[in-house]
Amino acid sequence: MLTHINPKLPMRDKGATRSYYIDQLGFKQLGSADYDEYLMLGKEGVEIHFFLFRDLNPLENYGQVYIRTDNIEGLYKSLMDNKVKIHPNAPLQIKPWGQKEFALIDPDGNLLTFGQGMG
Repeated sequence: MLTHINPKLPMRDKGATRSYYIDQLGFKQLGSADYDEYLMLGKEGVEIHFFLFRDLNPLENYGQVYIRTDNIEGLYKSLMDNKVKIHPNAPLQIKPWGQKEFALIDPDGNLLTFGQGMG
């Protein structure tokens, strides 16, 4: 019966979060209501929600999302072309567990890992 999961991640500044995800990562804002302390963004069937947490210290944020893709090389190239900063310890590579992955960190310290199976 379960159909989707929409993670909720903290954000310090709605405008900065919106700009990063829309301008850098290609997401679109979802929903017709615009709440000051909540943001819903989506891209290609993936939906991430954000809640306002003004006192968040990005260096102490453990928010993480793993996003599967069926074209990781195309996604990676599009982000590189858009000059998105990739996590310095997580460039596109094949991991020992058989996934091709890369990661980035958003302005609030949320870790986004993108992965594609090799099989």
